Amino acid sequence: MELNGTRRQFIKKSSSLMAAPYFAPAAALGLGKSVAPSDRIVMGAIGCGGKGKHNTQQFLNDERVQVIAACDVDSEHLKTATQKINQHYNTSDCQTFEDFRDLLQVKGLDAVHVSTPDHWHAVAAVHAMRQCKDVYCEKPLANSIGESRAIRNTAQSTGRILQCGSHERSNHNCRFAAELVRNGRIGQLKTIRIQMPCEQPHHLTAKGTNGPLESPPVPDSLNWDFWQGHTRPVDYAPQRCHFWWRFILNYGGGEMTDRGAHIIDIAQLALGMDNSGPVKFQASGKQIKNSPYDAFWDYEFTNTYENGVRMIGTTEGPRGLKFEGTDGWLFVAIHGGALSASNPDILPQKIRAGGKVSINDPIPDDFQVRLGRSPGHHRNFIDSVLSRKPPMATAEIGHRTATICHLNNMAMKLGRTIHWNPQREAIVDDREAGQLLVPPMRAPWTV
Repeated sequence: MELNGTRRQFIKKSSSLMAAPYFAPAAALGLGKSVAPSDRIVMGAIGCGGKGKHNTQQFLNDERVQVIAACDVDSEHLKTATQKINQHYNTSDCQTFEDFRDLLQVKGLDAVHVSTPDHWHAVAAVHAMRQCKDVYCEKPLANSIGESRAIRNTAQSTGRILQCGSHERSNHNCRFAAELVRNGRIGQLKTIRIQMPCEQPHHLTAKGTNGPLESPPVPDSLNWDFWQGHTRPVDYAPQRCHFWWRFILNYGGGEMTDRGAHIIDIAQLALGMDNSGPVKFQASGKQIKNSPYDAFWDYEFTNTYENGVRMIGTTEGPRGLKFEGTDGWLFVAIHGGALSASNPDILPQKIRAGGKVSINDPIPDDFQVRLGRSPGHHRNFIDSVLSRKPPMATAEIGHRTATICHLNNMAMKLGRTIHWNPQREAIVDDREAGQLLVPPMRAPWTV
């Protein structure tokens, strides 16, 4: 295959060759330390708040990327993001939009990152892929199983690259831990303990908030109706909006989907279950009476896989996951990936001494399962956009992890065990639970 025409023509050609992906060396695309703007991946930012700032900065740091447009329903967020982008390129050319659909019409746009609240992930990501854009979408992949499935299905049908923002999957230590488990260093895996404490200041603030929220006038900078999207409209309150939405089930899934989408994702990797999941979900949790935040706290859950492995979750710390096998245990801290083990011999000397796995560290010769290493989650996405090879956290991977998180929340909401068929992606013999797979969506929004 010859590299005729522009870099963007190459991407469009290669996106139709997903069955036999072609990898073009960076040098062949003119992607050295100094990359001409005409050779860069042209990106837009959908969502410019807390995580949006971080993701935009990560892509600005990649010399192969040109960020040319930004979108947010809060003009103050948009203003801050635009200033950062223009300052980075020493221009005033960044295009700004309130409506992400207008951003997707920008000429020459190759990709976007979707860094909105969770309830907007599916609508924005599906629209973007249907407009032939590759997508970096924050985790959890969506705020319901049905919306998450729509993202996965759209990625498959359009051939677009989608990277779910489960960035712990790009952590070298986490990948090495999964290799240790899958190569039998702790014997036969029996149990995975998921530890997700809710002890940080924002948890305590949310848990301590009672009674109805005050509803001051909507700030002139915010399009509150657009922010709510497909959800049932309610009065504006600052504590219902930026950041705090994650503890309101209409918009997010609480800690279960917030940190759970990181921790459970590494469990899936270590199990080799990236296209499957547990078959039985038992979960209990507490909702705080008279609180505007209806997410579950003090949760306990047991998810059972078809092979008998149990994934047991609680709010105890430290944050991370513990793999228990017939020959010992291995603990992975989230975030950061620090490793510890029941037997020092499970870990290489370098790790025992407090070091971290490097991208250049050799993989032990006896490892039959090798999972590779990532140059960083955002750079891995751009690598995939260029090569058309799957990224570290595909739409399928993000969808399966999100499914587990949402099924645990559903089991807590219903107060009973949910039986799940991961092949058919269907709840077994429970019509009421099945109705929770897809939320009602307010017009005109749909996936």
